[in-house]
Amino acid sequence: MRYVKALVLILIVSFFTVSCFEDNDDNLISASQINDFVWKGMNSWYFWQQDVPNLSDEKDDNNAAYTSFLNSVNPPKDFFNSLRYQIGITDRFSWFVEDYIVLQQQFQGISKSFGIDFEPVQINNNGDVIIYISYVADNSPAKTANIKRGDIVNAINGTTINTSNFSELQRQLFGDNVTLSFVSENNGSLEFIEDKTISSEVIFENPVYLKKIFNDINGKKVGYLVYNGFRSSYNDELNAAFQDFKSEGITELILDLRLNGGGSVSTSSYLASMIYANAGEDKFADLKFNSKHENENGFYNFSNRLNIFNSDNEKTGEETINRLNTISRLYVLTSKNTASASEMVINGLKPFITVKTVGTTTFGKNVGSITLYDSPLSDYQNKASANPSHLNAMQPIVFKIFNKNGESDYTQGFAPEIEVKEYQFWNNILPFGDENEIVLKAALDDIKGLTSKSSIKKKASFSKKIDAKVLSKTFENDMYIENDFFNN
Repeated sequence: MRYVKALVLILIVSFFTVSCFEDNDDNLISASQINDFVWKGMNSWYFWQQDVPNLSDEKDDNNAAYTSFLNSVNPPKDFFNSLRYQIGITDRFSWFVEDYIVLQQQFQGISKSFGIDFEPVQINNNGDVIIYISYVADNSPAKTANIKRGDIVNAINGTTINTSNFSELQRQLFGDNVTLSFVSENNGSLEFIEDKTISSEVIFENPVYLKKIFNDINGKKVGYLVYNGFRSSYNDELNAAFQDFKSEGITELILDLRLNGGGSVSTSSYLASMIYANAGEDKFADLKFNSKHENENGFYNFSNRLNIFNSDNEKTGEETINRLNTISRLYVLTSKNTASASEMVINGLKPFITVKTVGTTTFGKNVGSITLYDSPLSDYQNKASANPSHLNAMQPIVFKIFNKNGESDYTQGFAPEIEVKEYQFWNNILPFGDENEIVLKAALDDIKGLTSKSSIKKKASFSKKIDAKVLSKTFENDMYIENDFFNN
Protein backbone atom coordinates (compact mmCIF):
# COMPACT_ATOMS: atom_id res chain seq x y z
CA MET A 1 0.00 0.00 0.00
CA ARG A 2 1.27 3.44 -0.89
CA TYR A 3 2.08 5.67 2.08
CA VAL A 4 2.11 9.46 2.19
CA LYS A 5 5.58 10.77 1.49
CA ALA A 6 7.15 13.75 3.15
CA LEU A 7 7.28 16.39 0.44
CA VAL A 8 9.50 19.33 1.00
CA LEU A 9 8.85 22.60 -0.78
CA ILE A 10 12.03 24.29 -1.82
CA LEU A 11 13.22 27.84 -1.72
CA ILE A 12 15.19 28.63 -4.85
CA VAL A 13 18.12 30.78 -3.89
CA SER A 14 19.53 33.26 -6.39
CA PHE A 15 23.20 34.11 -6.53
CA PHE A 16 25.19 36.94 -8.04
CA THR A 17 27.74 35.37 -10.38
CA VAL A 18 30.19 38.16 -11.13
CA SER A 19 33.23 38.00 -8.91
CA CYS A 20 31.68 37.10 -5.55
CA PHE A 21 28.82 34.93 -4.36
CA GLU A 22 26.57 35.71 -1.43
CA ASP A 23 25.44 33.11 1.11
CA ASN A 24 22.52 33.18 3.54
CA ASP A 25 24.68 34.79 6.26
CA ASP A 26 25.71 37.70 4.02
CA ASN A 27 29.22 36.29 3.78
CA LEU A 28 31.04 36.49 0.50
CA ILE A 29 33.01 33.75 -1.18
CA SER A 30 35.14 34.55 -4.19
CA ALA A 31 34.67 32.92 -7.56
CA SER A 32 38.27 31.73 -7.42
CA GLN A 33 37.53 29.82 -4.20
CA ILE A 34 34.65 28.02 -5.89
CA ASN A 35 36.84 27.46 -8.95
CA ASP A 36 39.38 25.81 -6.64
CA PHE A 37 36.71 23.34 -5.55
CA VAL A 38 35.69 22.81 -9.18
CA TRP A 39 39.24 22.06 -10.33
CA LYS A 40 40.11 19.74 -7.44
CA GLY A 41 36.86 17.80 -7.68
CA MET A 42 37.23 17.39 -11.45
CA ASN A 43 40.92 16.51 -11.12
CA SER A 44 39.96 13.69 -8.78
CA TRP A 45 36.76 12.28 -10.29
CA TYR A 46 36.24 13.35 -13.91
CA PHE A 47 36.09 10.33 -16.21
CA TRP A 48 38.22 12.04 -18.89
CA GLN A 49 40.65 13.72 -16.44
CA GLN A 50 43.72 12.36 -18.20
CA ASP A 51 42.53 13.78 -21.54
CA VAL A 52 42.19 17.40 -20.33
CA PRO A 53 45.55 19.26 -20.11
CA ASN A 54 44.17 21.79 -17.61
CA LEU A 55 43.25 18.93 -15.26
CA SER A 56 46.82 17.63 -15.18
CA ASP A 57 48.10 16.78 -11.69
CA GLU A 58 50.93 19.30 -12.20
CA LYS A 59 48.53 22.20 -12.75
CA ASP A 60 48.49 23.25 -9.07
CA ASP A 61 52.20 22.69 -8.37
CA ASN A 62 53.03 26.40 -8.76
CA ASN A 63 50.85 28.38 -6.34
CA ALA A 64 51.07 31.70 -8.18
CA ALA A 65 50.34 30.16 -11.56
CA TYR A 66 47.49 28.11 -10.12
CA THR A 67 45.93 31.18 -8.47
CA SER A 68 46.13 33.06 -11.76
CA PHE A 69 44.52 30.09 -13.51
CA LEU A 70 41.62 30.05 -11.01
CA ASN A 71 41.04 33.76 -11.63
CA SER A 72 41.20 33.39 -15.40
CA VAL A 73 37.57 32.38 -15.97
CA ASN A 74 34.43 33.63 -14.20
CA PRO A 75 31.76 32.71 -13.26
CA PRO A 76 32.44 29.20 -11.89
CA LYS A 77 29.95 27.65 -14.31
CA ASP A 78 32.09 28.86 -17.21
CA PHE A 79 35.25 27.67 -15.47
CA PHE A 80 33.67 24.23 -15.03
CA ASN A 81 32.70 24.08 -18.71
CA SER A 82 36.25 25.04 -19.71
CA LEU A 83 37.45 21.82 -18.06
CA ARG A 84 35.09 19.48 -19.89
CA TYR A 85 36.55 17.15 -22.52
CA GLN A 86 35.35 17.91 -26.06
CA ILE A 87 32.26 19.66 -24.71
CA GLY A 88 29.16 18.72 -26.69
CA ILE A 89 30.95 15.91 -28.52
CA THR A 90 32.50 13.37 -26.14
CA ASP A 91 31.15 15.00 -22.98
CA ARG A 92 27.59 16.06 -23.70
CA PHE A 93 26.42 15.46 -20.18
CA SER A 94 28.46 17.01 -17.33
CA TRP A 95 26.97 20.13 -15.79
CA PHE A 96 27.47 22.71 -13.08
CA VAL A 97 24.92 22.92 -10.26
CA GLU A 98 23.88 26.36 -9.04
CA ASP A 99 21.88 25.04 -6.07
CA TYR A 100 22.23 21.45 -4.91
CA ILE A 101 19.07 21.65 -2.78
CA VAL A 102 17.06 22.30 -5.93
CA LEU A 103 18.98 19.52 -7.67
CA GLN A 104 18.11 16.94 -5.04
CA GLN A 105 14.43 17.80 -5.26
CA GLN A 106 14.51 17.63 -9.07
CA PHE A 107 16.03 14.15 -8.88
CA GLN A 108 12.90 13.11 -6.99
CA GLY A 109 10.46 14.70 -9.46
CA ILE A 110 9.95 17.98 -7.58
CA SER A 111 10.32 21.03 -9.80
CA LYS A 112 8.64 24.23 -10.91
CA SER A 113 6.97 23.81 -14.30
CA PHE A 114 3.73 23.85 -16.28
CA GLY A 115 3.67 20.06 -16.21
CA ILE A 116 3.84 19.36 -19.95
CA ASP A 117 6.17 17.76 -22.45
CA PHE A 118 5.78 18.51 -26.12
CA GLU A 119 6.96 17.51 -29.59
CA PRO A 120 7.35 20.03 -32.45
CA VAL A 121 6.48 19.07 -36.03
CA GLN A 122 6.69 20.95 -39.33
CA ILE A 123 3.33 20.27 -40.96
CA ASN A 124 3.71 21.65 -44.51
CA ASN A 125 6.17 22.99 -47.07
CA ASN A 126 5.38 26.56 -45.99
CA GLY A 127 7.33 26.08 -42.76
CA ASP A 128 4.35 26.05 -40.41
CA VAL A 129 5.06 24.26 -37.13
CA ILE A 130 2.79 22.86 -34.44
CA ILE A 131 3.62 21.31 -31.12
CA TYR A 132 1.56 18.43 -29.87
CA ILE A 133 1.35 17.74 -26.16
CA SER A 134 3.04 14.39 -25.51
CA TYR A 135 2.59 14.30 -21.71
CA VAL A 136 0.67 16.09 -18.97
CA ALA A 137 1.75 15.62 -15.36
CA ASP A 138 -0.87 14.81 -12.77
CA ASN A 139 -1.66 17.60 -10.28
CA SER A 140 -0.04 20.18 -12.56
CA PRO A 141 -1.17 23.56 -13.94
CA ALA A 142 -1.62 21.93 -17.36
CA LYS A 143 -3.83 19.21 -15.87
CA THR A 144 -5.92 21.81 -14.05
CA ALA A 145 -6.35 23.66 -17.35
CA ASN A 146 -7.65 20.42 -18.92
CA ILE A 147 -4.74 20.17 -21.34
CA LYS A 148 -4.43 16.62 -22.62
CA ARG A 149 -1.91 14.43 -24.43
CA GLY A 150 -2.55 14.87 -28.15
CA ASP A 151 -3.71 18.48 -27.94
CA ILE A 152 -2.28 20.60 -30.78
CA VAL A 153 -0.79 24.08 -30.30
CA ASN A 154 0.10 26.43 -33.17
CA ALA A 155 0.93 29.66 -31.31
CA ILE A 156 2.83 30.59 -28.15
CA ASN A 157 2.01 33.88 -26.42
CA GLY A 158 0.14 35.02 -29.52
CA THR A 159 2.90 34.27 -32.04
CA THR A 160 2.21 31.61 -34.65
CA ILE A 161 4.98 29.01 -34.71
CA ASN A 162 7.12 28.44 -37.81
CA THR A 163 10.53 27.02 -38.62
CA SER A 164 12.15 30.46 -38.30
CA ASN A 165 10.91 31.36 -34.82
CA PHE A 166 10.50 28.01 -33.09
CA SER A 167 13.95 28.00 -31.49
CA GLU A 168 13.16 31.25 -29.70
CA LEU A 169 9.49 30.56 -28.96
CA GLN A 170 10.16 27.20 -27.31
CA ARG A 171 12.06 28.94 -24.51
CA GLN A 172 8.81 30.55 -23.45
CA LEU A 173 7.50 27.09 -22.60
CA PHE A 174 9.82 27.06 -19.57
CA GLY A 175 8.96 30.44 -18.04
CA ASP A 176 6.56 31.51 -15.30
CA ASN A 177 3.52 32.07 -17.53
CA VAL A 178 2.54 31.10 -21.06
CA THR A 179 -0.50 31.40 -23.31
CA LEU A 180 -1.01 28.51 -25.72
CA SER A 181 -3.31 28.61 -28.74
CA PHE A 182 -5.04 25.27 -29.31
CA VAL A 183 -6.24 24.13 -32.73
CA SER A 184 -7.73 21.09 -34.40
CA GLU A 185 -6.73 19.60 -37.73
CA ASN A 186 -9.30 19.13 -40.48
CA ASN A 187 -8.17 17.83 -43.89
CA GLY A 188 -4.81 19.53 -43.56
CA SER A 189 -6.16 22.83 -42.23
CA LEU A 190 -5.88 24.10 -38.67
CA GLU A 191 -8.98 25.45 -36.96
CA PHE A 192 -8.69 27.62 -33.85
CA ILE A 193 -10.32 26.25 -30.69
CA GLU A 194 -9.21 28.42 -27.76
CA ASP A 195 -6.36 30.07 -25.87
CA LYS A 196 -5.28 28.84 -22.45
CA THR A 197 -2.95 30.68 -20.08
CA ILE A 198 -1.12 28.69 -17.41
CA SER A 199 1.36 29.60 -14.68
CA SER A 200 4.18 27.37 -13.51
CA GLU A 201 4.05 25.84 -10.04
CA VAL A 202 6.13 23.48 -7.94
CA ILE A 203 4.81 20.03 -8.80
CA PHE A 204 5.55 16.50 -7.62
CA GLU A 205 5.66 13.93 -10.41
CA ASN A 206 5.15 10.25 -9.71
CA PRO A 207 7.15 8.48 -12.46
CA VAL A 208 4.90 5.40 -12.21
CA TYR A 209 2.48 7.22 -14.48
CA LEU A 210 0.15 4.52 -15.76
CA LYS A 211 -0.29 0.79 -15.19
CA LYS A 212 -2.71 -1.22 -17.30
CA ILE A 213 -3.44 -4.85 -18.10
CA PHE A 214 -4.79 -5.99 -21.45
CA ASN A 215 -6.61 -9.22 -20.67
CA ASP A 216 -6.93 -10.75 -24.14
CA ILE A 217 -4.27 -9.91 -26.71
CA ASN A 218 -4.51 -12.97 -28.91
CA GLY A 219 -5.22 -15.00 -25.79
CA LYS A 220 -2.39 -13.42 -23.78
CA LYS A 221 -2.51 -11.21 -20.72
CA VAL A 222 -0.27 -8.18 -21.31
CA GLY A 223 1.02 -5.76 -18.69
CA TYR A 224 1.69 -2.17 -19.74
CA LEU A 225 3.61 0.39 -17.68
CA VAL A 226 4.35 4.03 -18.47
CA TYR A 227 7.43 4.77 -16.36
CA ASN A 228 8.87 8.26 -16.68
CA GLY A 229 11.93 8.43 -14.42
CA PHE A 230 14.17 6.30 -12.22
CA ARG A 231 13.41 8.17 -8.99
CA SER A 232 14.46 6.35 -5.85
CA SER A 233 11.72 7.91 -3.69
CA TYR A 234 9.17 5.99 -5.78
CA ASN A 235 10.81 2.55 -5.59
CA ASP A 236 7.88 1.26 -3.57
CA GLU A 237 5.29 2.50 -6.10
CA LEU A 238 7.23 0.75 -8.86
CA ASN A 239 7.34 -2.44 -6.82
CA ALA A 240 3.59 -2.18 -6.15
CA ALA A 241 2.88 -2.00 -9.89
CA PHE A 242 4.80 -5.24 -10.38
CA GLN A 243 2.89 -6.83 -7.52
CA ASP A 244 -0.28 -6.19 -9.53
CA PHE A 245 1.29 -7.61 -12.69
CA LYS A 246 2.45 -10.65 -10.74
CA SER A 247 -0.97 -11.20 -9.14
CA GLU A 248 -2.66 -10.99 -12.54
CA GLY A 249 -0.24 -13.50 -14.07
CA ILE A 250 0.72 -11.45 -17.10
CA THR A 251 2.58 -13.35 -19.83
CA GLU A 252 3.89 -10.32 -21.77
CA LEU A 253 5.21 -6.96 -20.56
CA ILE A 254 5.37 -3.64 -22.42
CA LEU A 255 7.53 -1.04 -20.68
CA ASP A 256 6.89 2.47 -22.01
CA LEU A 257 10.11 4.48 -21.57
CA ARG A 258 9.47 7.08 -24.28
CA LEU A 259 9.62 9.94 -21.76
CA ASN A 260 12.17 8.37 -19.40
CA GLY A 261 15.49 10.19 -19.54
CA GLY A 262 17.06 8.18 -16.72
CA GLY A 263 17.90 8.75 -13.06
CA SER A 264 19.06 6.41 -10.31
CA VAL A 265 21.23 3.45 -11.35
CA SER A 266 20.12 1.43 -8.32
CA THR A 267 16.47 1.91 -9.27
CA SER A 268 17.33 0.74 -12.78
CA SER A 269 18.77 -2.46 -11.28
CA TYR A 270 15.62 -2.91 -9.17
CA LEU A 271 13.40 -2.61 -12.26
CA ALA A 272 15.50 -5.17 -14.12
CA SER A 273 15.23 -7.46 -11.09
CA MET A 274 11.44 -7.23 -11.26
CA ILE A 275 11.43 -8.24 -14.92
CA TYR A 276 13.94 -11.10 -15.21
CA ALA A 277 12.46 -14.30 -13.78
CA ASN A 278 15.78 -16.05 -13.11
CA ALA A 279 17.59 -13.00 -11.77
CA GLY A 280 19.10 -14.59 -8.67
CA GLU A 281 22.39 -12.85 -7.82
CA ASP A 282 23.71 -12.57 -11.39
CA LYS A 283 25.49 -9.41 -12.60
CA PHE A 284 23.31 -6.71 -14.14
CA ALA A 285 25.85 -3.93 -14.80
CA ASP A 286 29.54 -3.07 -14.44
CA LEU A 287 30.72 0.46 -13.60
CA LYS A 288 34.23 1.64 -14.48
CA PHE A 289 35.79 4.88 -13.14
CA ASN A 290 38.96 6.81 -14.07
CA SER A 291 42.43 5.58 -13.14
CA LYS A 292 42.41 7.51 -9.84
CA HIS A 293 39.31 5.65 -8.70
CA GLU A 294 39.83 2.18 -10.11
CA ASN A 295 39.28 0.91 -6.58
CA GLU A 296 35.69 2.16 -6.95
CA ASN A 297 35.05 -0.02 -10.00
CA GLY A 298 32.09 -2.14 -9.10
CA PHE A 299 28.88 -3.70 -10.26
CA TYR A 300 25.18 -3.99 -9.65
CA ASN A 301 23.75 -7.47 -9.30
CA PHE A 302 20.12 -8.32 -9.74
CA SER A 303 18.45 -7.90 -6.36
CA ASN A 304 15.93 -9.72 -4.23
CA ARG A 305 15.21 -6.67 -2.06
CA LEU A 306 15.00 -2.94 -2.69
CA ASN A 307 15.52 0.15 -0.55
CA ILE A 308 12.75 2.67 0.07
CA PHE A 309 13.60 6.38 0.24
CA ASN A 310 11.73 9.57 1.05
CA SER A 311 11.86 12.72 -1.08
CA ASP A 312 15.07 13.80 0.70
CA ASN A 313 16.67 10.54 -0.50
CA GLU A 314 16.84 9.23 3.07
CA LYS A 315 16.35 5.49 3.43
CA THR A 316 13.15 4.66 5.29
CA GLY A 317 12.85 0.90 4.78
CA GLU A 318 13.18 -2.16 2.55
CA GLU A 319 10.87 -4.42 0.57
CA THR A 320 11.09 -7.77 -1.17
CA ILE A 321 11.16 -7.28 -4.93
CA ASN A 322 8.04 -8.44 -6.77
CA ARG A 323 9.66 -10.47 -9.52
CA LEU A 324 7.74 -11.69 -12.53
CA ASN A 325 8.19 -15.36 -13.38
CA THR A 326 5.82 -15.65 -16.32
CA ILE A 327 7.51 -13.64 -19.11
CA SER A 328 10.44 -14.54 -21.34
CA ARG A 329 10.75 -11.32 -23.34
CA LEU A 330 10.32 -7.60 -22.84
CA TYR A 331 8.90 -4.94 -25.15
CA VAL A 332 10.31 -1.43 -24.60
CA LEU A 333 8.69 1.60 -26.23
CA THR A 334 11.43 4.09 -27.06
CA SER A 335 12.10 7.60 -28.38
CA LYS A 336 14.97 10.08 -28.53
CA ASN A 337 14.07 10.89 -24.90
CA THR A 338 14.80 7.32 -23.77
CA ALA A 339 18.21 7.76 -22.18
CA SER A 340 20.86 6.67 -19.66
CA ALA A 341 19.23 4.52 -16.94
CA SER A 342 16.49 3.55 -19.42
CA GLU A 343 19.11 2.40 -21.92
CA MET A 344 20.87 0.65 -19.05
CA VAL A 345 17.77 -1.55 -18.57
CA ILE A 346 17.79 -2.44 -22.26
CA ASN A 347 21.53 -3.14 -22.35
CA GLY A 348 21.63 -4.91 -18.99
CA LEU A 349 18.78 -7.32 -19.77
CA LYS A 350 19.88 -8.23 -23.30
CA PRO A 351 22.29 -10.98 -22.17
CA PHE A 352 19.42 -12.69 -20.33
CA ILE A 353 16.12 -12.23 -22.18
CA THR A 354 14.79 -11.03 -25.52
CA VAL A 355 14.32 -7.26 -25.49
CA LYS A 356 12.28 -5.84 -28.39
CA THR A 357 12.44 -2.08 -28.88
CA VAL A 358 9.53 -0.30 -30.55
CA GLY A 359 9.43 3.35 -31.60
CA THR A 360 12.48 5.42 -32.57
CA THR A 361 16.21 5.41 -31.75
CA THR A 362 17.12 6.09 -28.13
CA PHE A 363 19.34 8.95 -26.93
CA GLY A 364 22.69 7.15 -26.56
CA LYS A 365 24.13 7.68 -23.09
CA ASN A 366 26.34 5.00 -21.55
CA VAL A 367 28.02 7.15 -18.89
CA GLY A 368 26.90 8.43 -15.51
CA SER A 369 27.64 10.92 -12.78
CA ILE A 370 27.76 11.66 -9.09
CA THR A 371 27.12 14.91 -7.26
CA LEU A 372 30.31 16.58 -6.05
CA TYR A 373 30.10 19.10 -3.18
CA ASP A 374 32.66 21.56 -1.85
CA SER A 375 33.78 19.08 0.82
CA PRO A 376 37.49 18.30 0.21
CA LEU A 377 37.90 16.13 3.32
CA SER A 378 35.45 13.61 1.83
CA ASP A 379 36.91 13.77 -1.69
CA TYR A 380 33.96 16.03 -2.55
CA GLN A 381 31.25 13.44 -1.89
CA ASN A 382 29.79 14.43 1.48
CA LYS A 383 27.02 17.03 1.40
CA ALA A 384 26.93 17.23 5.20
CA SER A 385 30.49 18.58 5.33
CA ALA A 386 30.15 20.91 2.35
CA ASN A 387 31.31 24.52 2.58
CA PRO A 388 28.29 26.41 4.03
CA SER A 389 29.18 29.61 2.17
CA HIS A 390 27.58 28.50 -1.10
CA LEU A 391 25.26 25.88 -2.62
CA ASN A 392 27.21 25.25 -5.82
CA ALA A 393 27.97 21.65 -6.75
CA MET A 394 28.87 19.64 -9.86
CA GLN A 395 27.38 16.70 -11.72
CA PRO A 396 30.34 15.50 -13.81
CA ILE A 397 30.56 12.23 -15.72
CA VAL A 398 32.63 9.86 -13.56
CA PHE A 399 31.86 6.33 -14.83
CA LYS A 400 31.02 4.27 -17.89
CA ILE A 401 28.56 1.41 -17.68
CA PHE A 402 28.70 -2.07 -19.24
CA ASN A 403 26.44 -5.11 -19.22
CA LYS A 404 27.42 -8.62 -18.14
CA ASN A 405 29.05 -9.29 -21.52
CA GLY A 406 31.17 -6.13 -21.39
CA GLU A 407 28.98 -4.36 -23.98
CA SER A 408 28.61 -0.57 -23.86
CA ASP A 409 28.63 0.49 -27.50
CA TYR A 410 25.40 2.44 -27.79
CA THR A 411 26.48 6.07 -27.89
CA GLN A 412 24.40 6.40 -31.07
CA GLY A 413 21.41 4.94 -29.23
CA PHE A 414 19.52 1.69 -29.67
CA ALA A 415 17.79 1.55 -33.05
CA PRO A 416 14.24 0.15 -32.80
CA GLU A 417 13.50 -3.33 -34.03
CA ILE A 418 10.02 -2.08 -34.91
CA GLU A 419 10.21 1.54 -36.07
CA VAL A 420 7.22 3.81 -35.48
CA LYS A 421 7.64 7.58 -35.77
CA GLU A 422 4.99 9.01 -33.47
CA TYR A 423 5.33 12.55 -34.84
CA GLN A 424 4.04 11.37 -38.24
CA PHE A 425 0.68 10.94 -36.54
CA TRP A 426 0.65 14.38 -34.90
CA ASN A 427 -3.01 14.86 -35.86
CA ASN A 428 -4.09 11.69 -34.03
CA ILE A 429 -2.02 11.29 -30.85
CA LEU A 430 -4.05 9.11 -28.48
CA PRO A 431 -3.79 8.80 -24.68
CA PHE A 432 -1.26 6.47 -23.09
CA GLY A 433 -2.82 3.04 -22.67
CA ASP A 434 -5.26 3.39 -25.56
CA GLU A 435 -5.03 0.15 -27.51
CA ASN A 436 -4.89 2.12 -30.78
CA GLU A 437 -2.17 4.55 -29.62
CA ILE A 438 0.26 4.20 -32.47
CA VAL A 439 3.45 3.01 -30.74
CA LEU A 440 1.67 0.81 -28.18
CA LYS A 441 -0.42 -0.65 -31.02
CA ALA A 442 2.75 -1.70 -32.85
CA ALA A 443 3.89 -3.70 -29.81
CA LEU A 444 0.46 -5.24 -29.27
CA ASP A 445 0.22 -6.18 -32.95
CA ASP A 446 3.63 -7.85 -32.76
CA ILE A 447 2.41 -9.89 -29.80
CA LYS A 448 -0.60 -10.86 -31.93
CA GLY A 449 1.73 -11.86 -34.77
CA LEU A 450 0.47 -9.03 -37.02
CA THR A 451 2.33 -6.46 -39.08
CA SER A 452 1.11 -3.24 -37.52
CA LYS A 453 1.84 -1.04 -40.54
CA SER A 454 -0.98 -2.70 -42.45
CA SER A 455 -3.52 -1.38 -39.95
CA ILE A 456 -2.08 2.12 -39.29
CA LYS A 457 -4.59 4.86 -40.04
CA LYS A 458 -4.75 8.67 -40.02
CA LYS A 459 -1.10 9.24 -40.76
CA ALA A 460 -0.59 12.95 -41.42
CA SER A 461 -0.16 13.89 -45.09
CA PHE A 462 3.01 15.87 -44.26
CA SER A 463 5.27 15.78 -41.23
CA LYS A 464 8.88 16.71 -40.59
CA LYS A 465 10.61 16.32 -37.25
CA ILE A 466 11.89 19.46 -35.57
CA ASP A 467 14.54 19.09 -32.87
CA ALA A 468 13.68 20.73 -29.55
CA LYS A 469 17.04 22.05 -28.36
CA VAL A 470 15.94 23.31 -24.94
CA LEU A 471 15.45 20.87 -22.08
CA SER A 472 12.89 21.79 -19.43
CA LYS A 473 15.20 20.34 -16.77
CA THR A 474 18.99 20.21 -16.91
CA PHE A 475 19.01 16.74 -15.38
CA GLU A 476 16.53 15.13 -17.81
CA ASN A 477 19.06 12.73 -19.33
CA ASP A 478 21.12 12.10 -16.21
CA MET A 479 22.16 8.73 -14.81
CA TYR A 480 23.60 8.88 -11.33
CA ILE A 481 24.64 6.70 -8.43
CA GLU A 482 24.04 7.42 -4.77
CA ASN A 483 26.78 7.40 -2.14
CA ASP A 484 25.69 3.99 -0.83
CA PHE A 485 27.35 2.49 -3.93
CA PHE A 486 30.74 3.41 -2.45
CA ASN A 487 29.84 1.94 0.93
CA ASN A 488 29.07 -1.55 -0.35
